[in-house]
Amino acid sequence: MPDRLDRRGFLATALAGAAVVAFDPFGRGWLTAAAASEGGMAGAVAIPGLDGELIIDPGGLTGAADDYGHIVHRLPVALLRPGSVRDIVTAVRYANQLRIKVAARGQAHTTFGQAQVDGGLVIDVNALATIGQISAGSATVDAGVRWLDLARAAADRGLTVPVYTDYVDITVGGTLAAGGIGGATQHHGMQVDNVLALDVVTGDGVLRHCSPTEDRQLFECVLGGLGQFAVVVRATIRLIPAPTEVRSYQLYYPDLGTYLADQRLLLASGRFSSLEGQAVPAAGGGWEFMVDAASYYRPPADPDDAALLAGLHFDPARTVITEYSYLDWVNRLAPTVELLKELGIWYFPHPWINLFLPSGKTRQVVGAALADLTLDDTGQGPVLLYPFRTDRLTRPFTMKPAEPVAFLFALLRTAVPPDPAVVARQLADNRALYEAARAVGGKRYPVGSVPFSPADWRDHYGKRYAAFAAAKACYDPKHLLAPGQGIFA
Repeated sequence: MPDRLDRRGFLATALAGAAVVAFDPFGRGWLTAAAASEGGMAGAVAIPGLDGELIIDPGGLTGAADDYGHIVHRLPVALLRPGSVRDIVTAVRYANQLRIKVAARGQAHTTFGQAQVDGGLVIDVNALATIGQISAGSATVDAGVRWLDLARAAADRGLTVPVYTDYVDITVGGTLAAGGIGGATQHHGMQVDNVLALDVVTGDGVLRHCSPTEDRQLFECVLGGLGQFAVVVRATIRLIPAPTEVRSYQLYYPDLGTYLADQRLLLASGRFSSLEGQAVPAAGGGWEFMVDAASYYRPPADPDDAALLAGLHFDPARTVITEYSYLDWVNRLAPTVELLKELGIWYFPHPWINLFLPSGKTRQVVGAALADLTLDDTGQGPVLLYPFRTDRLTRPFTMKPAEPVAFLFALLRTAVPPDPAVVARQLADNRALYEAARAVGGKRYPVGSVPFSPADWRDHYGKRYAAFAAAKACYDPKHLLAPGQGIFA
């Protein structure tokens, strides 16, 4: 039996009786031409022609049963590496015939099986990775394009995406399903707030173009919709003029209250191009805090250090100022990632939790969490803590606290050692921290690892859940797409 089936291979080997030619929806398995010739096709559905390849051997499917979290493992029955957008349309329609669940997968930087599907079809969007037209105000790219590649292509024309996530070796399609937050979110919202148009394949297998002026409801649902309504195949992203240089400022604070006050001041003034921050281990134990900010510029208009740092209460003796080229800044995590891969830590389980906390309750939640948190609890993974304006988040299914300012609070845990007992404890801690955040009006940024039931999702969406469920019924009536999120029973 061939391991990979493209259209030519299909036709060439079918007469030999070895090719897989159909799927048996009752036995949930594939049928060969030989079995079909012996009358085994009763009730089976023939596989349509494809421009790409359909991988069905267990060895080839193993990678699709994992993600960056290395916690959840769900084995699909097939992996599609599409040769065209038409392949995705064909595959989703075929899945509808057979009620096969479908998950779109990019770089799989999720941490809790969000892009996996047990016994279903995984679509590898990395196979479609063409950067199309780049103009003064936009770039049209396939869903499998990595943000890093788009950054380089846009920079060659003096342009940039308004918001990059910290880690940019991930696909456009994958991030637009979730949101995409970064240091420039304070000014420009999330990546989903900077999309001009989409081409998508809805759950009923229809290729549709949507934008703020064409099929707007679908457009708004897909962006930040966690893959529930459609598979993104192409996106037009807003571009703005790019800087050439970046000056980075790391400012240290011994106490949480002063740190939060200065972060709110910096957010209100908008003086930095990028505004992030972390809780970091203190030399004598416990935690201290670091504003991690940056000013983008083009010489000779260099940043004014005195103006940027005025009115702040950091420890001046520990200030770290670093110069980068803009592209080096965008890809600044690359050396760390390479080191983690060399050490093998990249391949450990990563039970992350990402929360949006209302500003007025951030000190309460973070202070309580850090009081008991140790490096063993995080596996020395970073603890992110920085503010953004909630009015910058405009998509209807990006849930946020009901305050003008919120803080991202994220524990990017690594299970050290990579033991199931350590993972279980960290997952339980994540759930407890989520409960504390929810009690004060916090919301999940749902890319992490928090055990969640359909009832939790109803609570997460609150008054918008009815609209979310209605959109699911409209665009994916058989509930086939993105089952790994666990939103619907």
